[in-house]
Amino acid sequence: MKLFISAFIILLFSNTLQAQNHNDFITHFEKSNGLETATYTEVIQFYKDLAKKYPQIDIQTIGETDSGEPLHIVTLNPDKTFDFTKIRQNKRVLLINNGIHPGESDGIDATMMLYRDIVQGKVEMPKHTVLVTIPVYNVGGSLNRNSTTRTNQNGPKSYGFRGNARNYDLNRDFIKSDTKNAKTFAEIFHTVQPDVFIDNHVSNGADYQYTLTHLFTQHDKLGGDLGNYLHTKMMPELEQNLASKNWDITPYVNVFNEVPEIGFSQFIDHPRYSTGYTTLFNTLGMMVETHMLKPYKPRVEGTYQLMISMISIIEKDYKTIKTLREKANETFLKAKTYDLGWTVDTTKFSVLQFKGFEGAYITSDVTGLKRLKYDRSKPFTKPVKYQNYFKPTIEITIPKAYIIPQGWHSIIELLKLNQVKMSRLESDKTFTVETYHIAKFDTKEAPYEGHYLHTNTSVVSNTEDIQFRAGDYYIETRQPAMRYLLETLEPQAVDSFFNWNFFDTILQQKEGFSPYVWEDLALELLNNDAQLKHKFEAKKQSDEAFSKNWYAQLDWIHKQSDHYEKAHMRYPIFRVN
Repeated sequence: MKLFISAFIILLFSNTLQAQNHNDFITHFEKSNGLETATYTEVIQFYKDLAKKYPQIDIQTIGETDSGEPLHIVTLNPDKTFDFTKIRQNKRVLLINNGIHPGESDGIDATMMLYRDIVQGKVEMPKHTVLVTIPVYNVGGSLNRNSTTRTNQNGPKSYGFRGNARNYDLNRDFIKSDTKNAKTFAEIFHTVQPDVFIDNHVSNGADYQYTLTHLFTQHDKLGGDLGNYLHTKMMPELEQNLASKNWDITPYVNVFNEVPEIGFSQFIDHPRYSTGYTTLFNTLGMMVETHMLKPYKPRVEGTYQLMISMISIIEKDYKTIKTLREKANETFLKAKTYDLGWTVDTTKFSVLQFKGFEGAYITSDVTGLKRLKYDRSKPFTKPVKYQNYFKPTIEITIPKAYIIPQGWHSIIELLKLNQVKMSRLESDKTFTVETYHIAKFDTKEAPYEGHYLHTNTSVVSNTEDIQFRAGDYYIETRQPAMRYLLETLEPQAVDSFFNWNFFDTILQQKEGFSPYVWEDLALELLNNDAQLKHKFEAKKQSDEAFSKNWYAQLDWIHKQSDHYEKAHMRYPIFRVN
């Protein structure tokens, strides 16, 4: 009997200890002394257990991923309210995205500890900020664990793979949305409607002293007072806040196989990237890029401290952030023109007191050629030119509306996914519209994320009266999704749907001619149109190659005739001005 009682007491004591350890919510990262990262299953279970214990936390599934597993969002709100319509009335929302590249797992572990420490009182509970995190965005990549593919990275011991379940890089998918992950992200983003967005990453590039680097969205591109606030207030305050905690940080070191002290430019976050996409809705965005060569533990700890610093800024500036975002929305809605393309403004720059390591080009023992070698025994602090100003290269007039024929359903689906407001024509109707013809474009020779991307696209425009059918879509531009509309529907934009190959069918001519038949018709056409004949003869005189190419001549005449199909090279989305 005594033996039974003793065994019972031991078992009870053991279960009590296990329960206490469980309720302490010690992460796998901490248990491994900062050497390992949690698995996907461990991450989700951690948040589920945290939500059961603390009513300030809510976890829910939203949408699908290519892996077959759902995406989750975890919300931390001291008011225990998780209706975002109500939350947005008086609080700012910080959305934290983790594991877009699961080998870059720093944010996954840092955010788990952050949520726990806030609800357990180790970190002050924010009063004006609601935290939302996607615990692991690239679920498929997270499940594909290994210890070797992050060739340049110093830990953790094992981690997920960059590509998702279909081998897409999700940080190139925010516009084209080839993956279920990206479609679900859009659903999350428009449900949450964050004021501030953080995407946690690990850098690739040069060697230097910093553990932390930041990659804020480009302030000129963000634009106006909101961009100025990001550049002159939020970014400097984040740097100063971290420095006060002995965490130095510098802008993302945008170099490859070169020493940083030669100077470098800010990374331009096109809409294909997370912060480029969130910018289209006037969200203040940044990527955290920890340094790949630093040990895993300080990288996670630095990410943790950065998020705390950002929360403190939002807590202080919550009214300002709301006002500036509202003003930005109003400003764009009233604008007559919009800038689509950007390039570095070489007349402006900032100077960084950059903390690096001496680098030299020495003879490689592998190739026998020159290679870059850093010497960590020779740290330095030097002034380095940082080109962080950009200027627009393409300006368009904002149309009153776009008309999209209903057959382009894949485009319509993406617009609806991004909360674009639209109506359908109730009957056949003729509109005077501006049409685009694709004048010029280049196409990448190598595949890029499942596409052969077009670049350097230019158009010529005409005004035409076109009859549209009942059921076609009429989309007014003056709406919250205006920037998204312009960046996707204007072909010249770097991440337009045209450049992502959504309209490649218009680039192929469907109807042609048999030369022996067209010869006689072409002659008749020239004989009956003196102006056309004059243009034809002038082209032969000015273009030697054309004058020697009989097929090119017949094709040129065909393209001037009514026989030439209207759909070839005509962009099938129309502008109402």
